[in-house]
Amino acid sequence: STWASSLGMGDHAGPVPGRSRAGVRLLVFRVAELQCAVEVRLAREVVPVQGATRGPGSAPAVAGLVNVRGVLVPLVDARRALGYPAAEGDSIVLLDVAGRTMGLLVDEVLDLVTVGDGEWAERRGLPGVDPRVVRAVGRSNGLAFVLLDCDALLGPLLST
Repeated sequence: STWASSLGMGDHAGPVPGRSRAGVRLLVFRVAELQCAVEVRLAREVVPVQGATRGPGSAPAVAGLVNVRGVLVPLVDARRALGYPAAEGDSIVLLDVAGRTMGLLVDEVLDLVTVGDGEWAERRGLPGVDPRVVRAVGRSNGLAFVLLDCDALLGPLLST
């Protein structure tokens, strides 16, 4: 299908890093009422929430910089980046995006799942979610989620 191809799961796409024959490994988390996922290969680790130091002129979705074991990491509030009102997050997901480590403040980390080729749906009909930041919609063990395009969501914030 088109969505499987966009995920690198079509016959012509070749192997996808982080994907076994059984499917794609994903980290699923909650942002407001939305269940979201990123590929495990992009997620470095999950760390507890800590205070961020906000810099002048930062984009509204950028919460600031956090110190993770002596390294300053830009922190993006997933709620604001996805158009929801800001609220206290529960965890920071450290991601590798465009060759940089970024933190994504999320409400709750839910699960690690493996999603097979037949568990993807088209991304139409997601009210309030910018379709440019969604790669696909998936389902695993009864849990529906959107697979985020981290480059589209976070990439524009790297230059601000």
